[in-house]
Amino acid sequence: MKKLTIATRRSRLALWQAEHVKQRLQARHAGLEVALLPLSTRGDELLDSRLDDVGGKGLFVKELENAMADGRADIAVHSMKDMPADLPPGFALAAISEREDPRDAFVSTRYASFAALPQGATVGTSSLRREAQIAARYPGLKVTLLRGNVETRLTKLARGDYDAIVLAVAGLTRLGLEQHIRLKLPSEELLPAPGQGALGIECLASSHQVLELLKPLGDSATAACVRAERAVSRALGGSCTIPLAAYAEEKGGRLRLRALVASPDGKRIARTERSGPAADPEALGAQAADELRSRGALEILSSLGK
Repeated sequence: MKKLTIATRRSRLALWQAEHVKQRLQARHAGLEVALLPLSTRGDELLDSRLDDVGGKGLFVKELENAMADGRADIAVHSMKDMPADLPPGFALAAISEREDPRDAFVSTRYASFAALPQGATVGTSSLRREAQIAARYPGLKVTLLRGNVETRLTKLARGDYDAIVLAVAGLTRLGLEQHIRLKLPSEELLPAPGQGALGIECLASSHQVLELLKPLGDSATAACVRAERAVSRALGGSCTIPLAAYAEEKGGRLRLRALVASPDGKRIARTERSGPAADPEALGAQAADELRSRGALEILSSLGK
């Protein structure tokens, strides 16, 4: 191939991610011309509603997949945490790149941590996963909807709409906005979303030449962790429509996987921790999902109408 086109969302973070993949591809494949095709997605346009109310994570990827299907683009670059657990028929996840810091960040202009917030303080997030875990640990706080790109969310915080907000460390790091992070929250306090911090590159399953070009960009340890996390989500019908967290760590060829399902108010939480060989991450994720079911996850999901 002499030329390759990357479909991407228009946000500054999405463009950074696409540009990052472009540079890696050109460094790996001499003479390859790589172009970006910025697109607006429904997820970027519907800023006044929770994603779980208007269609879920697929709203961020559908237009990019359409561009690949009709030949305008060859690949799409996604934040793995924004990708639905199942891809549409005909598409393949060609590579998962090395993970950035997967933690969440506590961001505030006045307070250093959740513990420092006064009763009734307002915390902004668009994530049910974050909302449930914050409510469980700090029931006196008010968690409210916060949508928009990273810069928009920081602007809303600066003008006083929120006392604190929670963002992904990875996004702030990639945009050079680490100075806004007051505290990187340990996973024991706020368990990350499946795939958080990792980038995924999607293409048509029939594009064998593209699949070969992308292989060198994958990271095997990150891919095993993310596959285990996504298997939990897939087994429970998960997307952003349920408060689900899953985070795996690889060491010595084995994975340690922690996962939870919670009610949005944080009053009911099913948790599990499993370990197993990195060579079979989907099996480990399925085991974790089974254990979550046995610990009440189905009852929680049923109460949410899932």
